Amino acid sequence: MDINRKTAYLVLSDVESKKAYSNLALNHQMIINKPNAPGFVRELVYGVLENKLTLDYYIDLLVKDGIKSLKTPELIILRMGFYQISHMGSVPEYAAVNESVVLAKRYCRTKASLVNGVLREYINKKIQLRLPARGEDEVRYLSIKYSYAPWIIEMWLDRYDVDFVEKLLAAGNETPPMTIRLNWLRVMKSDLIKNLQERGFTVEQGDLCQNALHVKGNNLLDSDMYKLGLFTPQDESSMLVAEKLNPKQGDLVLDVCAAPGGKTTAIAERMNNTGRILASDVYKRKLELIEKEAERLGIRNIETRSWDATRVDSTLLQKADRVLVDAPCSGLGVVRRKPEIKYKEYTTEMERLPKKQLAILSASSSYVKPGGTLLYSTCTVNPDENEEVVDAFLRKNPSFEKKEQILLLPQENGTDGFFICVMKRSESLI
Repeated sequence: MDINRKTAYLVLSDVESKKAYSNLALNHQMIINKPNAPGFVRELVYGVLENKLTLDYYIDLLVKDGIKSLKTPELIILRMGFYQISHMGSVPEYAAVNESVVLAKRYCRTKASLVNGVLREYINKKIQLRLPARGEDEVRYLSIKYSYAPWIIEMWLDRYDVDFVEKLLAAGNETPPMTIRLNWLRVMKSDLIKNLQERGFTVEQGDLCQNALHVKGNNLLDSDMYKLGLFTPQDESSMLVAEKLNPKQGDLVLDVCAAPGGKTTAIAERMNNTGRILASDVYKRKLELIEKEAERLGIRNIETRSWDATRVDSTLLQKADRVLVDAPCSGLGVVRRKPEIKYKEYTTEMERLPKKQLAILSASSSYVKPGGTLLYSTCTVNPDENEEVVDAFLRKNPSFEKKEQILLLPQENGTDGFFICVMKRSESLI
């Protein structure tokens, strides 16, 4: 059995059956199985996840009793086979079929002949297969073409014109670049670039942030440079949060929804290990992620604590120079990194998100000293989680003034979808 396809299957099975995060499941199975072509595994895993609804549409057309007759193992194997045939030109069609049958014999033995037959039929008929007619049901057409849950498309079509939505959908299916954040505490930019290039990596300066580098090459996170804390993988949209917060040496900074700590550590690096950063998260176990990253990066000015950000800590009232509220959100700006987000079911929790975000922002604003900075950010492009939350807050809190507001879009900026709003508290609290 091909170890690479086996690894991809196990990752996809974890995501589908155990609701695991794709990046965590991929890292886990890579460590266990040690595939000899990790790039192939990543391409296959993320390709299937990004195109799941499209693949399921074609599978449903070709399976005699429909896709609902399939159990998870054979469905995953068929998705993998269909994707290899339709999208991976380097894979011969016979190899995609044969290796899929081998997987089926291992994980769903009685369905091996079905897998073989459906894949061969797909090869014979793929040119004839068509998406549903756009004119009959635009939401269904866009859902299947770009593989997004219909409710997401409906929501965006209510907010934006169809051309904007289609570009946003397409951008969400693109492969993001590997972007890293230079750790100024441990290395100069010129030295890091030189070290990367000497190891065969291609390096380009980031577009938005001074400490951002775009890197091409394999196994970057296995390098000694990463282990020594010379850099952190992070999208520029996320880096920009720390830049716009603009912390100064000696500041007291509160990061109220800090885990897993990417923005927290970026702030610490900018503060040159001075001052104090209080990093909070409601989930105590997640604070360990921040602490481990701080240790890797040589950061000593971060304190962690478990705290519900909707509650006000009276001991910190008006004491912070800067407060970051990177609020929990729908995450629809980062689907190119976490494609499983595209298939979330719409729940009442989605409806409650803006209310929760406003509660966190309101509670956290009480920590900002006169003249201090409050920054609200999310990794989504939904106005009801972004602009509308900020506007609702400012209406109730006239002592704060909006200074800068940024909406980053993958189709325009080449980054994750991200919202950043910088607010200033007046010097006088009359």
